[in-house]
Amino acid sequence: MHTPICDQLGIEFPIVAFSHCRDVVAAVTNAGGLGILGAGTHSPEHLEVELSWIDEHVKGRPYGVDLLLPAKYEGATEGGLDREAIAHRLPAEHVAFVARLMQRYDIPQLPDDADRFGRLDMSPVSPLGYEPLLDVAFAHPIRLIASALGAPPASVVQRAEQADRCVVAALAGTVEHAQLHVEQGAQLIVAQGTEAGGHTGDIATMVLVPDIVDAVGPVPVLAAGGIATGRQLAAAIALGAQGAWCGSVWLTTDESETEPVVREKFLKATSRDTVRSRSITGKPARMLRSDWTSEWDSASAPRTLPVPLQSALIAEAQMRITHAGTHPGAVKLANYFVGQVVGRLNRTRTCQQVILDMVTEYTEVVERFVDLSEAE
Repeated sequence: MHTPICDQLGIEFPIVAFSHCRDVVAAVTNAGGLGILGAGTHSPEHLEVELSWIDEHVKGRPYGVDLLLPAKYEGATEGGLDREAIAHRLPAEHVAFVARLMQRYDIPQLPDDADRFGRLDMSPVSPLGYEPLLDVAFAHPIRLIASALGAPPASVVQRAEQADRCVVAALAGTVEHAQLHVEQGAQLIVAQGTEAGGHTGDIATMVLVPDIVDAVGPVPVLAAGGIATGRQLAAAIALGAQGAWCGSVWLTTDESETEPVVREKFLKATSRDTVRSRSITGKPARMLRSDWTSEWDSASAPRTLPVPLQSALIAEAQMRITHAGTHPGAVKLANYFVGQVVGRLNRTRTCQQVILDMVTEYTEVVERFVDLSEAE
């Protein structure tokens, strides 16, 4: 299992792992893949701590960082908004809806000293927020910097060119977006099908990957969306991709930080138990179906707000749900970003075992193709 992207990124297997958990990032990198830390909602101080920890644990092996860099967001004409400015733009109707939701499900208040944003502080989506994150990221030996929600800004491309062997990647859900990313300087495209967890479009991986491969070649493409096994990885490479960008499969690993209630839901879920919803970030993102998504889809719910207002609106409510643990109301509401492949995530494994299983099954697929070819 070796494609040109392995040489470009300095990895053994063409398996790229997106995760918000540093333990997963380090474990995948150490197992021969490329761990990518989702850092779009980190503060510069937090990111410095996380990357220093990763540096210590991967001992020179390659890893990357993924940031939220959308072209369109509230406050773009003003250079971005800080938390206070964002709070002032939250409509009273929306604030009241979230308050009623918490009351109806009897969700306890947070302790006074609790974190009220968690992973949902999207204020760094503007240059005001992400430039300090870039300062931190490029002070470390990252091998890849990814733009998750848009074409890579010029400052990202310039910094990557100055860094040692840092590849600029961008995620795309359409051919048009992929072409724009390449025009803006992306050196690697992640073709993310609608099956994927998190922010995703509406075109299936099987259709999207070959279309993007044909449109942007010779720029390498990684396939994303619905990939958690060796058979699925083999299919991605057969479609012209040079490997896979995987996210959901790591959420039930031993190393992941997935909350116990949500992990248990993942382990029991089927492929039909996800939905694309704007209820957390304001952009369509695939997540586990729960009372939370149903409430936001109801006739009484207000329209979701644009980035980063929606995430600021619901951040404390989400933290209250998480903090409440097995409280009955919290269990009904609890969810998280995950793809349709969640139906296959019915047991816990280490990250190393996930990669070993993928490589083993991929090899079996290749051998079966060889046998079929020889039989002809």
